Amino acid sequence: MGTHNVQTPIPGVFYRRPAPDQAEYAAPGDIVTADQTIGLVEVMKQYAEIKAGADGRVVSFEVDSEAIIGPGDVVAVIETSA
Repeated sequence: MGTHNVQTPIPGVFYRRPAPDQAEYAAPGDIVTADQTIGLVEVMKQYAEIKAGADGRVVSFEVDSEAIIGPGDVVAVIETSA
């Protein structure tokens, strides 16, 4: 088993759900695909999706929802089969 660190490409505020009244994109233990959205980064009222980047199981989120993150920060860890 390997791991894949999901990093943010841009700075901003990290969100784990599309809206306050909606479910999280993913939670620890969930199986995800590489192109699946696992969070959003908001910069000046513009939102960018963060994709898992690898097929596997979400091990953990390294930042809390609504945390301020910088470019290259690890937001989640995915356990892969490779």
